[in-house]
Amino acid sequence: MNIATFLHATARCFPNAPALSFGDELIHRYAGLQERVARLAGGLRALPGVKPGDRIALAMKNSPQYIELMWAGWHAGLCIVPMNAKLHPKEFAFILENCGVGYCFATPDLTGALADELRGAAAGTRIIDSEGPEYRALAASAPIAQQPVLPDEPAWLFYTSGTTGRPKGATLTHRSLLAMTLRYYADVDSVGTGDCMIHCAPLSHASGLYSLPHIAKGSQQIIPASQGFDPPELFSLLERYSSATFFTAPTMVTRLVNDPGVGRARIDSIKTMFYGGAPMYVENLKSALATFGPRLWQGYGQGETPNTITCMSKAMHVDDGHPRFEQRLASVGVARSGVEVRLVGEDGRDVPVGEIGEIICRSDVTMAGYWNNPQATANALRDGWLWTGDMGAFDEDGFLTLKDRSKDVIISGGSNIYPREVEEVLLQHAGVLEVSVVGRHHHDWGEEVIAFVVPKPGQAVNDHELDQLCLDNIARFKRPKQYVHIDELPKNSYGKVLKTELRTRLPRD
Repeated sequence: MNIATFLHATARCFPNAPALSFGDELIHRYAGLQERVARLAGGLRALPGVKPGDRIALAMKNSPQYIELMWAGWHAGLCIVPMNAKLHPKEFAFILENCGVGYCFATPDLTGALADELRGAAAGTRIIDSEGPEYRALAASAPIAQQPVLPDEPAWLFYTSGTTGRPKGATLTHRSLLAMTLRYYADVDSVGTGDCMIHCAPLSHASGLYSLPHIAKGSQQIIPASQGFDPPELFSLLERYSSATFFTAPTMVTRLVNDPGVGRARIDSIKTMFYGGAPMYVENLKSALATFGPRLWQGYGQGETPNTITCMSKAMHVDDGHPRFEQRLASVGVARSGVEVRLVGEDGRDVPVGEIGEIICRSDVTMAGYWNNPQATANALRDGWLWTGDMGAFDEDGFLTLKDRSKDVIISGGSNIYPREVEEVLLQHAGVLEVSVVGRHHHDWGEEVIAFVVPKPGQAVNDHELDQLCLDNIARFKRPKQYVHIDELPKNSYGKVLKTELRTRLPRD
Protein backbone atom coordinates (compact mmCIF):
# COMPACT_ATOMS: atom_id res chain seq x y z
CA MET A 1 0.00 0.00 0.00
CA ASN A 2 1.22 3.48 -0.92
CA ILE A 3 1.01 5.60 2.24
CA ALA A 4 -0.06 8.52 0.05
CA THR A 5 -3.46 6.83 0.32
CA PHE A 6 -3.79 8.50 3.75
CA LEU A 7 -4.01 11.95 2.21
CA HIS A 8 -6.18 10.83 -0.69
CA ALA A 9 -8.74 9.28 1.68
CA THR A 10 -8.80 12.32 3.96
CA ALA A 11 -9.33 14.68 1.01
CA ARG A 12 -12.33 12.63 -0.10
CA CYS A 13 -13.89 12.41 3.36
CA PHE A 14 -13.08 15.92 4.62
CA PRO A 15 -12.39 18.09 1.56
CA ASN A 16 -13.13 21.39 3.32
CA ALA A 17 -11.21 20.67 6.54
CA PRO A 18 -8.19 22.99 7.05
CA ALA A 19 -5.09 21.04 6.07
CA LEU A 20 -1.99 23.25 6.07
CA SER A 21 -1.23 26.68 7.51
CA PHE A 22 1.84 28.90 7.66
CA GLY A 23 1.56 30.83 10.90
CA ASP A 24 -1.90 32.39 10.86
CA GLU A 25 -2.34 31.95 7.09
CA LEU A 26 -4.35 29.02 5.76
CA ILE A 27 -2.50 27.62 2.73
CA HIS A 28 -4.62 24.57 1.85
CA ARG A 29 -7.79 22.78 2.77
CA TYR A 30 -7.59 19.03 2.27
CA ALA A 31 -9.10 18.99 -1.23
CA GLY A 32 -6.66 21.74 -2.26
CA LEU A 33 -3.69 19.98 -0.69
CA GLN A 34 -4.53 16.76 -2.53
CA GLU A 35 -4.82 18.66 -5.82
CA ARG A 36 -1.48 20.38 -5.20
CA VAL A 37 0.17 17.06 -4.36
CA ALA A 38 -1.21 15.34 -7.49
CA ARG A 39 0.08 18.18 -9.70
CA LEU A 40 3.49 18.21 -8.04
CA ALA A 41 3.64 14.44 -8.43
CA GLY A 42 2.96 14.87 -12.14
CA GLY A 43 5.75 17.43 -12.34
CA LEU A 44 8.18 15.19 -10.47
CA ARG A 45 7.53 12.22 -12.70
CA ALA A 46 8.00 14.41 -15.77
CA LEU A 47 11.49 15.51 -14.69
CA PRO A 48 14.22 14.08 -16.94
CA GLY A 49 15.49 10.74 -15.73
CA VAL A 50 12.99 10.23 -12.90
CA LYS A 51 11.73 6.64 -12.61
CA PRO A 52 9.46 4.82 -10.12
CA GLY A 53 11.31 4.20 -6.86
CA ASP A 54 13.82 7.01 -7.40
CA ARG A 55 14.80 9.24 -4.50
CA ILE A 56 14.22 12.95 -4.08
CA ALA A 57 16.00 14.83 -1.31
CA LEU A 58 14.73 17.66 0.88
CA ALA A 59 17.33 20.09 2.25
CA MET A 60 14.76 22.42 3.70
CA LYS A 61 13.73 24.32 6.75
CA ASN A 62 10.15 23.72 7.88
CA SER A 63 7.80 25.16 5.28
CA PRO A 64 4.46 24.40 3.61
CA GLN A 65 6.43 23.15 0.60
CA TYR A 66 8.05 20.49 2.77
CA ILE A 67 4.66 18.90 3.48
CA GLU A 68 3.66 19.23 -0.16
CA LEU A 69 6.83 17.53 -1.38
CA MET A 70 6.69 14.67 1.12
CA TRP A 71 3.27 13.65 -0.06
CA ALA A 72 3.89 14.46 -3.71
CA GLY A 73 6.94 12.19 -3.69
CA TRP A 74 4.97 9.30 -2.23
CA HIS A 75 2.03 9.99 -4.58
CA ALA A 76 4.49 9.75 -7.48
CA GLY A 77 5.93 6.44 -6.25
CA LEU A 78 9.21 8.01 -5.14
CA CYS A 79 11.26 7.79 -1.94
CA ILE A 80 11.86 10.83 0.27
CA VAL A 81 15.35 11.57 1.60
CA PRO A 82 14.92 14.09 4.47
CA MET A 83 18.03 16.02 5.51
CA ASN A 84 18.57 18.19 8.57
CA ALA A 85 18.72 21.80 7.36
CA LYS A 86 21.57 22.45 9.81
CA LEU A 87 23.98 20.10 8.03
CA HIS A 88 27.16 21.36 6.39
CA PRO A 89 27.12 21.45 2.54
CA LYS A 90 29.73 18.66 2.51
CA GLU A 91 27.43 16.50 4.63
CA PHE A 92 24.56 17.18 2.25
CA ALA A 93 26.80 16.27 -0.67
CA PHE A 94 27.80 12.94 0.86
CA ILE A 95 24.17 11.93 1.41
CA LEU A 96 23.12 12.96 -2.08
CA GLU A 97 25.96 11.05 -3.69
CA ASN A 98 25.53 8.00 -1.43
CA CYS A 99 21.90 7.40 -2.33
CA GLY A 100 22.07 8.62 -5.92
CA VAL A 101 19.68 11.54 -5.74
CA GLY A 102 18.94 13.23 -9.04
CA TYR A 103 16.94 16.14 -7.62
CA CYS A 104 17.22 17.96 -4.32
CA PHE A 105 14.72 20.58 -3.20
CA ALA A 106 16.14 23.29 -0.97
CA THR A 107 14.85 26.39 0.77
CA PRO A 108 16.37 29.64 -0.58
CA ASP A 109 18.83 29.97 2.30
CA LEU A 110 20.50 26.68 1.29
CA THR A 111 20.41 26.65 -2.51
CA GLY A 112 23.59 28.69 -3.09
CA ALA A 113 25.87 26.75 -0.74
CA LEU A 114 24.50 23.45 -2.00
CA ALA A 115 25.00 24.36 -5.64
CA ASP A 116 28.59 25.39 -4.93
CA GLU A 117 29.35 22.15 -3.08
CA LEU A 118 27.69 19.92 -5.66
CA ARG A 119 29.96 21.11 -8.41
CA GLY A 120 32.26 18.49 -6.94
CA ALA A 121 31.26 15.12 -5.53
CA ALA A 122 27.53 15.00 -6.23
CA ALA A 123 27.59 16.97 -9.46
CA GLY A 124 24.81 14.79 -10.87
CA THR A 125 22.26 16.23 -8.45
CA ARG A 126 20.15 19.17 -9.55
CA ILE A 127 19.06 21.73 -6.94
CA ILE A 128 15.55 23.18 -7.14
CA ASP A 129 14.58 26.21 -5.06
CA SER A 130 11.38 25.31 -3.19
CA GLU A 131 10.18 28.91 -3.51
CA GLY A 132 11.41 29.56 -7.03
CA PRO A 133 9.78 29.57 -10.48
CA GLU A 134 10.78 25.97 -11.27
CA TYR A 135 8.92 24.72 -8.21
CA ARG A 136 5.86 26.77 -9.13
CA ALA A 137 6.01 25.30 -12.64
CA LEU A 138 6.11 21.77 -11.21
CA ALA A 139 3.07 22.59 -9.06
CA ALA A 140 1.21 23.73 -12.18
CA SER A 141 1.76 20.40 -13.98
CA ALA A 142 -1.07 18.13 -15.01
CA PRO A 143 -2.09 15.93 -12.06
CA ILE A 144 -1.38 12.21 -12.12
CA ALA A 145 -3.08 9.35 -10.35
CA GLN A 146 -1.49 7.95 -7.22
CA GLN A 147 1.18 5.48 -8.29
CA PRO A 148 1.07 1.87 -7.10
CA VAL A 149 3.91 0.66 -4.88
CA LEU A 150 4.63 -2.58 -3.08
CA PRO A 151 4.56 -2.51 0.74
CA ASP A 152 8.30 -3.20 1.04
CA GLU A 153 9.43 -0.48 -1.34
CA PRO A 154 11.44 2.36 0.25
CA ALA A 155 9.46 5.43 1.32
CA TRP A 156 11.74 7.32 3.75
CA LEU A 157 15.52 7.15 3.62
CA PHE A 158 16.77 8.64 6.88
CA TYR A 159 20.49 9.22 7.31
CA THR A 160 21.73 8.68 10.83
CA SER A 161 24.96 10.17 12.07
CA GLY A 162 27.57 7.50 11.62
CA THR A 163 29.73 5.97 14.32
CA THR A 164 32.30 5.38 11.58
CA GLY A 165 32.35 9.02 10.60
CA ARG A 166 29.89 8.66 7.74
CA PRO A 167 26.11 8.63 8.08
CA LYS A 168 24.12 5.54 7.11
CA GLY A 169 20.78 5.60 5.31
CA ALA A 170 18.12 3.76 7.31
CA THR A 171 15.59 2.55 4.75
CA LEU A 172 11.98 2.71 5.92
CA THR A 173 9.37 1.16 3.68
CA HIS A 174 5.71 1.93 3.11
CA ARG A 175 4.99 -1.04 5.39
CA SER A 176 7.19 0.51 8.13
CA LEU A 177 5.43 3.87 7.98
CA LEU A 178 1.99 2.25 7.90
CA ALA A 179 2.85 0.26 11.03
CA MET A 180 4.24 3.38 12.72
CA THR A 181 1.03 5.28 11.92
CA LEU A 182 -1.28 2.59 13.28
CA ARG A 183 0.73 2.35 16.49
CA TYR A 184 0.10 6.04 17.04
CA TYR A 185 -3.60 5.40 17.48
CA ALA A 186 -2.89 2.42 19.73
CA ASP A 187 -0.41 4.13 22.04
CA VAL A 188 -0.86 7.90 21.82
CA ASP A 189 -4.16 9.51 20.79
CA SER A 190 -7.17 9.35 18.59
CA VAL A 191 -7.03 12.13 15.98
CA GLY A 192 -9.73 14.08 14.15
CA THR A 193 -10.41 17.18 12.08
CA GLY A 194 -10.67 19.30 15.22
CA ASP A 195 -7.00 18.65 16.03
CA CYS A 196 -3.85 20.28 14.78
CA MET A 197 -0.13 19.61 14.83
CA ILE A 198 2.36 22.45 15.22
CA HIS A 199 5.73 21.70 13.64
CA CYS A 200 8.22 23.62 15.78
CA ALA A 201 10.77 20.77 15.50
CA PRO A 202 12.35 19.76 12.16
CA LEU A 203 10.08 18.03 9.67
CA SER A 204 13.16 16.05 8.61
CA HIS A 205 12.89 14.02 11.81
CA ALA A 206 10.16 12.91 14.23
CA SER A 207 7.86 15.87 13.67
CA GLY A 208 7.57 15.04 9.98
CA LEU A 209 6.82 11.39 10.63
CA TYR A 210 4.25 12.23 13.31
CA SER A 211 2.38 14.19 10.64
CA LEU A 212 1.35 10.91 9.00
CA PRO A 213 -1.21 9.76 11.61
CA HIS A 214 -2.48 13.33 11.80
CA ILE A 215 -2.97 13.83 8.07
CA ALA A 216 -4.54 10.37 7.84
CA LYS A 217 -7.34 11.63 10.11
CA GLY A 218 -7.70 15.20 8.87
CA SER A 219 -5.73 17.12 11.51
CA GLN A 220 -4.50 20.58 10.49
CA GLN A 221 -0.73 20.99 10.05
CA ILE A 222 0.74 24.28 11.29
CA ILE A 223 4.17 25.57 10.21
CA PRO A 224 5.30 28.43 12.49
CA ALA A 225 6.20 31.57 10.55
CA SER A 226 9.68 31.47 12.14
CA GLN A 227 10.06 27.98 10.62
CA GLY A 228 11.44 26.75 13.93
CA PHE A 229 11.10 26.75 17.69
CA ASP A 230 10.37 30.00 19.47
CA PRO A 231 8.49 29.83 22.80
CA PRO A 232 6.65 33.19 22.48
CA GLU A 233 5.59 32.28 18.93
CA LEU A 234 4.37 28.85 20.07
CA PHE A 235 2.36 30.42 22.90
CA SER A 236 0.88 32.85 20.38
CA LEU A 237 -0.16 29.98 18.10
CA LEU A 238 -1.88 28.33 21.05
CA GLU A 239 -4.09 31.42 21.27
CA ARG A 240 -5.31 30.73 17.75
CA TYR A 241 -5.20 26.93 17.46
CA SER A 242 -6.65 24.47 19.97
CA SER A 243 -6.29 20.71 20.52
CA ALA A 244 -2.66 21.10 19.47
CA THR A 245 0.05 18.47 19.39
CA PHE A 246 3.75 19.15 18.90
CA PHE A 247 7.09 17.37 19.20
CA THR A 248 9.94 18.69 21.34
CA ALA A 249 13.38 17.67 22.48
CA PRO A 250 13.78 17.69 26.29
CA THR A 251 15.75 20.91 26.10
CA MET A 252 12.83 22.54 24.29
CA VAL A 253 10.47 21.42 27.07
CA THR A 254 12.75 23.04 29.63
CA ARG A 255 12.85 26.29 27.63
CA LEU A 256 9.06 26.37 27.52
CA VAL A 257 8.82 25.79 31.28
CA ASN A 258 11.29 28.60 31.98
CA ASP A 259 9.93 31.11 29.47
CA PRO A 260 8.44 34.21 31.15
CA GLY A 261 5.32 33.92 29.01
CA VAL A 262 4.36 30.42 30.11
CA GLY A 263 2.20 31.73 32.96
CA ARG A 264 -0.07 33.49 30.44
CA ALA A 265 -0.05 30.70 27.85
CA ARG A 266 -3.19 28.80 26.83
CA ILE A 267 -2.07 25.49 28.25
CA ASP A 268 -5.59 24.16 27.75
CA SER A 269 -5.01 24.44 23.97
CA ILE A 270 -2.37 21.69 24.20
CA LYS A 271 -3.55 18.14 23.57
CA THR A 272 -0.20 16.33 23.55
CA MET A 273 3.46 17.28 23.96
CA PHE A 274 5.79 14.62 22.64
CA TYR A 275 9.33 14.59 23.85
CA GLY A 276 12.23 12.33 23.03
CA GLY A 277 15.60 12.17 21.35
CA ALA A 278 17.58 12.68 24.56
CA PRO A 279 17.38 11.91 28.29
CA MET A 280 14.97 13.95 30.37
CA TYR A 281 16.14 14.60 33.92
CA VAL A 282 13.53 13.73 36.55
CA GLU A 283 13.55 17.15 38.20
CA ASN A 284 13.05 18.87 34.85
CA LEU A 285 10.24 16.46 34.04
CA LYS A 286 8.54 17.21 37.38
CA SER A 287 8.67 20.93 36.55
CA ALA A 288 7.18 20.27 33.12
CA LEU A 289 4.37 18.20 34.62
CA ALA A 290 3.63 20.95 37.15
CA THR A 291 3.42 23.42 34.26
CA PHE A 292 1.63 21.44 31.56
CA GLY A 293 -0.21 18.76 33.50
CA PRO A 294 -1.13 15.38 31.95
CA ARG A 295 -0.14 16.31 28.41
CA LEU A 296 3.36 14.87 28.13
CA TRP A 297 4.12 11.69 26.16
CA GLN A 298 7.60 10.24 25.82
CA GLY A 299 8.85 8.10 22.97
CA TYR A 300 12.13 6.23 22.64
CA GLY A 301 13.25 5.10 19.24
CA GLN A 302 15.92 5.50 16.60
CA GLY A 303 16.02 6.52 12.98
CA GLU A 304 16.10 2.78 12.27
CA THR A 305 12.76 2.25 14.05
CA PRO A 306 11.19 5.70 14.27
CA ASN A 307 9.47 6.68 17.51
CA THR A 308 8.51 3.12 18.18
CA ILE A 309 10.62 1.12 20.64
CA THR A 310 9.11 2.16 23.98
CA CYS A 311 6.83 4.87 25.28
CA MET A 312 5.61 6.42 28.50
CA SER A 313 1.98 7.40 28.16
CA LYS A 314 0.36 10.54 29.49
CA ALA A 315 -1.31 8.46 32.22
CA MET A 316 2.04 6.98 33.32
CA HIS A 317 3.47 10.49 33.68
CA VAL A 318 0.91 11.42 36.35
CA ASP A 319 0.59 8.09 38.17
CA ASP A 320 2.17 9.62 41.29
CA GLY A 321 0.49 7.13 43.61
CA HIS A 322 2.69 4.33 42.36
CA PRO A 323 5.48 3.39 44.83
CA ARG A 324 8.11 3.58 42.05
CA PHE A 325 6.75 6.71 40.43
CA GLU A 326 10.08 8.57 40.33
CA GLN A 327 11.92 5.55 38.98
CA ARG A 328 9.35 5.32 36.23
CA LEU A 329 9.78 8.99 35.41
CA ALA A 330 13.48 8.28 34.91
CA SER A 331 12.66 5.53 32.40
CA VAL A 332 11.61 5.55 28.75
CA GLY A 333 8.47 3.58 29.50
CA VAL A 334 7.35 0.20 28.19
CA ALA A 335 7.40 -1.55 24.82
CA ARG A 336 5.15 -0.06 22.15
CA SER A 337 2.18 -2.05 20.87
CA GLY A 338 3.33 -4.90 18.67
CA VAL A 339 7.01 -4.27 19.41
CA GLU A 340 9.21 -6.91 21.04
CA VAL A 341 12.01 -5.50 23.19
CA ARG A 342 14.79 -7.55 24.80
CA LEU A 343 17.97 -6.82 26.73
CA VAL A 344 20.86 -9.10 25.88
CA GLY A 345 24.47 -9.64 26.81
CA GLU A 346 27.37 -9.99 24.40
CA ASP A 347 26.40 -13.63 23.90
CA GLY A 348 22.94 -12.63 22.70
CA ARG A 349 21.20 -14.16 25.72
CA ASP A 350 18.60 -12.26 27.71
CA VAL A 351 19.87 -10.64 30.90
CA PRO A 352 17.85 -10.88 34.15
CA VAL A 353 15.53 -8.09 35.32
CA GLY A 354 17.55 -5.26 36.80
CA GLU A 355 20.75 -6.07 34.93
CA ILE A 356 22.13 -4.00 32.08
CA GLY A 357 22.08 -5.32 28.53
CA GLU A 358 22.01 -4.07 24.96
CA ILE A 359 18.55 -3.10 23.75
CA ILE A 360 17.34 -5.10 20.77
CA CYS A 361 13.88 -4.93 19.24
CA ARG A 362 11.76 -6.51 16.54
CA SER A 363 8.67 -5.18 14.74
CA ASP A 364 7.38 -4.34 11.29
CA VAL A 365 8.34 -0.71 11.94
CA THR A 366 12.04 -1.56 11.86
CA MET A 367 14.05 -0.49 8.84
CA ALA A 368 14.67 -2.83 5.94
CA GLY A 369 18.39 -2.10 6.21
CA TYR A 370 21.01 0.55 5.49
CA TRP A 371 21.09 1.87 1.94
CA ASN A 372 23.83 0.18 -0.10
CA ASN A 373 25.61 -0.93 3.08
CA PRO A 374 25.23 -4.69 3.52
CA GLN A 375 27.92 -4.96 6.21
CA ALA A 376 26.32 -2.34 8.44
CA THR A 377 22.93 -3.93 7.81
CA ALA A 378 24.23 -7.34 8.84
CA ASN A 379 25.73 -5.85 12.01
CA ALA A 380 22.50 -4.09 13.00
CA LEU A 381 19.88 -6.62 11.88
CA ARG A 382 20.35 -10.16 13.13
CA ASP A 383 17.63 -12.77 12.73
CA GLY A 384 15.05 -10.00 12.44
CA TRP A 385 16.22 -8.16 15.57
CA LEU A 386 17.58 -4.61 15.49
CA TRP A 387 20.62 -4.24 17.74
CA THR A 388 20.35 -0.61 18.83
CA GLY A 389 23.73 -0.12 20.50
CA ASP A 390 21.94 1.44 23.48
CA MET A 391 22.22 -0.09 26.94
CA GLY A 392 19.43 -0.33 29.47
CA ALA A 393 17.75 -2.29 32.25
CA PHE A 394 14.18 -3.47 32.79
CA ASP A 395 12.35 -3.29 36.09
CA GLU A 396 9.92 -5.98 37.13
CA ASP A 397 7.03 -4.17 35.43
CA GLY A 398 8.77 -3.89 32.05
CA PHE A 399 9.80 -0.22 32.34
CA LEU A 400 13.06 0.36 30.47
CA THR A 401 15.71 2.72 31.85
CA LEU A 402 18.56 3.77 29.56
CA LYS A 403 21.92 3.29 31.28
CA ASP A 404 24.51 4.14 28.71
CA ARG A 405 25.00 4.66 25.03
CA SER A 406 27.42 2.13 23.71
CA LYS A 407 27.89 4.18 20.57
CA ASP A 408 29.05 7.18 22.64
CA VAL A 409 26.52 9.45 20.97
CA ILE A 410 26.41 13.03 22.28
CA ILE A 411 22.90 14.49 22.31
CA SER A 412 22.88 18.27 22.16
CA GLY A 413 19.60 20.12 21.80
CA GLY A 414 17.94 16.89 20.67
CA SER A 415 20.43 16.38 17.80
CA ASN A 416 22.73 13.35 17.75
CA ILE A 417 26.46 13.98 17.43
CA TYR A 418 28.73 10.98 17.05
CA PRO A 419 32.26 11.60 18.34
CA ARG A 420 33.91 9.69 15.50
CA GLU A 421 32.68 12.07 12.82
CA VAL A 422 34.11 15.06 14.75
CA GLU A 423 37.33 13.21 15.53
CA GLU A 424 37.94 12.37 11.89
CA VAL A 425 37.67 16.03 10.95
CA LEU A 426 40.05 17.18 13.70
CA LEU A 427 42.59 14.54 12.69
CA GLN A 428 42.88 16.29 9.33
CA HIS A 429 44.92 19.00 11.09
CA ALA A 430 48.60 18.44 10.37
CA GLY A 431 49.57 19.10 13.99
CA VAL A 432 47.11 16.68 15.63
CA LEU A 433 48.38 13.26 16.65
CA GLU A 434 45.32 11.92 18.44
CA VAL A 435 41.93 13.21 19.46
CA SER A 436 38.98 11.96 21.48
CA VAL A 437 35.59 13.66 21.72
CA VAL A 438 33.17 13.35 24.64
CA GLY A 439 30.06 15.12 25.87
CA ARG A 440 29.85 17.46 28.86
CA HIS A 441 26.62 18.29 30.63
CA HIS A 442 25.08 21.60 29.58
CA HIS A 443 22.12 23.06 31.45
CA ASP A 444 20.37 24.33 28.30
CA TRP A 445 21.36 21.88 25.56
CA GLY A 446 21.71 18.65 27.50
CA GLU A 447 25.28 18.07 26.40
CA GLU A 448 28.01 19.95 24.57
CA VAL A 449 31.00 18.69 22.63
CA ILE A 450 34.47 18.71 24.22
CA ALA A 451 37.57 17.56 22.32
CA PHE A 452 40.72 16.20 23.98
CA VAL A 453 43.59 16.90 21.60
CA VAL A 454 47.11 15.37 21.60
CA PRO A 455 49.50 17.41 19.41
CA LYS A 456 52.35 15.86 17.46
CA PRO A 457 55.72 16.18 19.20
CA GLY A 458 57.17 19.63 18.87
CA GLN A 459 54.05 21.07 17.26
CA ALA A 460 51.54 23.56 18.58
CA VAL A 461 47.88 23.32 17.66
CA ASN A 462 45.81 26.48 17.48
CA ASP A 463 42.18 26.26 18.66
CA HIS A 464 41.08 28.74 16.01
CA GLU A 465 42.47 26.47 13.29
CA LEU A 466 40.61 23.49 14.76
CA ASP A 467 37.41 25.52 14.84
CA GLN A 468 37.82 26.54 11.23
CA LEU A 469 38.48 22.95 10.19
CA CYS A 470 35.18 21.89 11.79
CA LEU A 471 33.25 24.79 10.30
CA ASP A 472 34.59 23.85 6.86
CA ASN A 473 33.53 20.21 7.09
CA ILE A 474 30.66 19.55 9.51
CA ALA A 475 27.57 21.27 10.83
CA ARG A 476 28.20 24.14 13.24
CA PHE A 477 26.29 22.46 16.08
CA LYS A 478 28.79 19.55 16.01
CA ARG A 479 31.81 21.83 16.55
CA PRO A 480 33.56 21.34 19.92
CA LYS A 481 32.82 24.06 22.44
CA GLN A 482 36.21 23.57 24.06
CA TYR A 483 39.55 21.97 23.23
CA VAL A 484 41.57 20.37 26.01
CA HIS A 485 45.23 19.87 25.08
CA ILE A 486 46.85 16.85 26.76
CA ASP A 487 50.08 14.89 26.34
CA GLU A 488 48.42 11.50 25.76
CA LEU A 489 45.01 9.83 25.78
CA PRO A 490 44.29 7.29 28.54
CA LYS A 491 44.03 3.78 27.07
CA ASN A 492 43.47 0.22 28.21
CA SER A 493 45.77 -2.70 27.50
CA TYR A 494 44.16 -3.22 24.12
CA GLY A 495 44.83 0.36 23.09
CA LYS A 496 41.21 1.48 23.39
CA VAL A 497 40.73 5.05 24.54
CA LEU A 498 39.17 5.21 27.99
CA LYS A 499 36.47 7.79 27.46
CA THR A 500 35.12 7.15 30.95
CA GLU A 501 38.40 8.43 32.37
CA LEU A 502 38.39 11.39 30.00
CA ARG A 503 34.99 12.40 31.33
CA THR A 504 36.50 12.64 34.82
CA ARG A 505 38.99 15.16 33.44
CA LEU A 506 36.38 17.42 31.87
CA PRO A 507 36.90 21.07 32.72
CA ARG A 508 34.04 22.70 34.59
CA ASP A 509 31.48 24.44 32.40
